[in-house]
Amino acid sequence: MPAGRAFLSAEWRNLVMLNYRVDPAILERFVPHGTTIDSFQGSTYVSAVGFQFLRTRIFGIVPIPFHANFDEVNLRFYVRRREADELRRGVAFIKEIVPRRAIASVARFYYGEKYFALPMRHTIAAGHGLSAEYQWKFRGKWCGLRAAATSEASLPSDGSLEQFITEHYWGYSVMRDGESAEYRVAHVPWKVWRASESQFDADSDALYGEGFGDYVRGRPESAFIADGSEVQVHTPRRIVRP
Repeated sequence: MPAGRAFLSAEWRNLVMLNYRVDPAILERFVPHGTTIDSFQGSTYVSAVGFQFLRTRIFGIVPIPFHANFDEVNLRFYVRRREADELRRGVAFIKEIVPRRAIASVARFYYGEKYFALPMRHTIAAGHGLSAEYQWKFRGKWCGLRAAATSEASLPSDGSLEQFITEHYWGYSVMRDGESAEYRVAHVPWKVWRASESQFDADSDALYGEGFGDYVRGRPESAFIADGSEVQVHTPRRIVRP
């Protein structure tokens, strides 16, 4: 089955990825129908991710005035779906934060994604290594996630957790009518810097729902910064219930 035309083209850059091992039961209510929770070596993960969304275009040619460059922070988990002989490994989102209401509205309408608009800011520092921090203002308080790395960037090794986290090339969501949507996310493999330090500072229960704070406020199982690349997000299609 064709993946559909690329609806959105952009660059995703300087991705901070903090990865936490969780009980899969906490995710069950978020799993789009037609998919199952994906795992790595028997463990289930969520990732708190912050990144720069740059040079955004619709259908690859139409820039979005005043909305081409912005930040995003999301909490995501990993799912898979069998389509004929193909195993599609993808992500589903618990919440996605962007700084502009128009971006959030378009994403909710076309993709059924859980986007919310909040004030945001970021700091990227390169020199001896790389550090990146993304912040958002929630209930009157600045929250954030950050990572710093001094290692050299390299492609994740085969079979590593970093490869599992970065190489899920499908997105899945629950539409307003309760049906599921599937869309392809195309990009080259990313190089990563393993973080020497990381931090997540937010009330995770208030932001994501009761129980998430038990996991996300602790030390992540892994933390790294990915360089990112050009990305194409294809038009969604509905997953037909059997």
